[in-house]
Amino acid sequence: MTNLIAGTGTEMRRFTLHRLWAIVLKEFIQMRRDRVTFGMMVGIPLMQLTLFGFAINSDPRHLPTALRIADHGPFARTLVTAMRQSDYFTVVREAQTEDEAATLLKLGEVQFVINIPEDFSRRLLRGERPTVLVEADATDPAATGPAIAAARVLANAVLDRELIGPLARLRGKAGPIDFQVHAHYNPENITQYNVVPGLMGVVLTMTMVVITALAITRERERGTMENLLATPVRPFEVMVGKIIPYIVVGYIQVTLILLASHFFFHVPMVGSLLLVYAVSFLFIAANLAMGITFSTLAQNQLQAVQMAFFFFLPSILLSGFMFPFRGMPDWAQAIGSCLPLTHFLRIVRGILLKGNGPAEIAPELWPLLLFLAVAMAVGVKRYRQTLD
Repeated sequence: MTNLIAGTGTEMRRFTLHRLWAIVLKEFIQMRRDRVTFGMMVGIPLMQLTLFGFAINSDPRHLPTALRIADHGPFARTLVTAMRQSDYFTVVREAQTEDEAATLLKLGEVQFVINIPEDFSRRLLRGERPTVLVEADATDPAATGPAIAAARVLANAVLDRELIGPLARLRGKAGPIDFQVHAHYNPENITQYNVVPGLMGVVLTMTMVVITALAITRERERGTMENLLATPVRPFEVMVGKIIPYIVVGYIQVTLILLASHFFFHVPMVGSLLLVYAVSFLFIAANLAMGITFSTLAQNQLQAVQMAFFFFLPSILLSGFMFPFRGMPDWAQAIGSCLPLTHFLRIVRGILLKGNGPAEIAPELWPLLLFLAVAMAVGVKRYRQTLD
């Protein structure tokens, strides 16, 4: 008997392929049963491949541009035609006044305003290098730099072809015209002015969605959901009750980021901070509602975190935080426009850097309200089904 037990112990300590295969087979069976986790394992790499391969572009083209033309001479028409045919500019408006051009830039409807003065052709023929003023919305320096450089090269190349024969003397090493660029809202092209306000939205998205995605899932795993079932609390009241404490946490994060923006990064705060706090409430609530919805869909905390990451990844890549929004293809911009972070970034940067008020940010508010309503409705419906 002693020899039998010793032999059995020796066999248990020996490595065998059939026991190894049994463990491997068990893991595959568990992976098949946990379809959400398996889907995330496949879906997240595919999403990253698609977004980085097709959607992300650090050299944006076809940027919306407005023209303000005071000279309709042949050289001015040549320059305007070249701008229209350029891959970097898409002429969407012709501004009649300086105020109209400034409004278009402030609202973010155009990225550039190209001003051609009334004496453009006359000064060009005199060899005086007339000035073309390019006004740019420089809140995102990455979106304006390549286009401005391309505009200088384009103008010089096009006009040099026109200056032939007796006019060839007007060609100069510095170019036949003088480009002056006025970078509005971020004249020094400081990247922190664009990134730091955007971090407010990124941090809120990451923390609010992940934390609340664990809320109901944690209750279910710990067995405390039965206590809620025994109370007369309605599903909507449970969701709101779980959201309110995290709203306070969200406001603490907003305050810390604003303080750091002012004292450490010296970000200009032109607009109203009260308006920033008011809009932040909608954004925080929208992300919390999304997190609660994920918690009702997930079977465990791991799935809840995976769903939150699946939402966070396209939010940070397609919102315009890391890469210029207008540099993405149309289908990527359509997806990005459905995400609350995209609209919150425009609102915060518009308030802090441009001094936008309620009228200017109104077009970006209703998508936040719509997202909040849809996420809340789905969360309440799923919460009822989870309880049943």
